[in-house]
Amino acid sequence: MSITKLRTGVDEKKDKHELKQELEELEFQVFRMQENLKEIAKKWQVMGIDQTNEEKWVIVYSYDDGNLCKIMLCDCETPFQGTWDFSIQATYSDENQIHIGDIKGEENKGYGSICMDYLKEVAFEQNIQYITGDLAKRDWDHLDRLVHFYEKHNFQVDIDHKDKSGEIVWNPQYEG
Repeated sequence: MSITKLRTGVDEKKDKHELKQELEELEFQVFRMQENLKEIAKKWQVMGIDQTNEEKWVIVYSYDDGNLCKIMLCDCETPFQGTWDFSIQATYSDENQIHIGDIKGEENKGYGSICMDYLKEVAFEQNIQYITGDLAKRDWDHLDRLVHFYEKHNFQVDIDHKDKSGEIVWNPQYEG
């Protein structure tokens, strides 16, 4: 449950028991967030705290050495064990381009969209004109999901079905 709904009582269809349970879940997530933030901040740069479509809180953090840019996400339902729950790994191809090498983690939780938004933020902050990536044969069993994901995030997607390959390109001008 979002904090706004909780404070305003907008969701009047729920009884007191349901609201109490959601409040307890939210309090637990905030406690876990505090603990996880302490651990993550020791090693990585915390970029932000966000909420999934299912109203679960996550911590977004990064590693960026000027060659490699890794956007990682940790949920606030479990203790941080030193590893991410989702990540986008990319490299700086040149001063105008970030190239996505891999996206790893559980799908359909909203993690990819959150991480992609933060990767775009990195591009904006560094005045990078393009985010690119490749689609390979290994992606073919989930190609429709990938195409949907990239198009949702305003990427141009070009697919060569014959060679089972493809390219994605994002430019801030595509954002509308």
